[in-house]
Amino acid sequence: MTDTITLTGFVATVPNHLVTGEGLPITSFRLASSQRRFDRSRNGWVDGGTNWYTITAFRQLAMNANSCIKKGERVIVTGRLRIREWTAGEKSGTNIEVDADAIGHDLGWGTAAFTRSISNASLEPAAKTDGEAAQFEPAGPVGSDWPTAAPGSDAVPGAAPDAADASAAVPF
Repeated sequence: MTDTITLTGFVATVPNHLVTGEGLPITSFRLASSQRRFDRSRNGWVDGGTNWYTITAFRQLAMNANSCIKKGERVIVTGRLRIREWTAGEKSGTNIEVDADAIGHDLGWGTAAFTRSISNASLEPAAKTDGEAAQFEPAGPVGSDWPTAAPGSDAVPGAAPDAADASAAVPF
């Protein structure tokens, strides 16, 4: 059984990025998640305990996290929970780890700008064999070159200006 958990908190360490000998990108960092509650008797906010998690991301998520997640930022993480007991000599403890499925900035505390990324594998043309249907591929480049509507306009990106000029439409 896989337990899925969603956490919010601060990135407490500089993300550590490495690529294994097999070429697998991995990024990990520690996440501090603190509870705060309003205490009516004190008429103020009271800090609860802090829970610490080790967050690990793999493949494209690892590369994206490495490029945009920084120490001190508030993030939200969803992933698979792993709890591991450890012993080192006379010391023992528990590590709580999350294998991340998604990581993003917590927009309740700030703003972010999204930039779509492409892995090298998705840039390679799909292999076609005789009698096999071609797979759908986007018509245009991914990234800032995608057609966009002007702010406040009702125009639909890629839509023809009018029915007479339908050839101007960008196929999606």
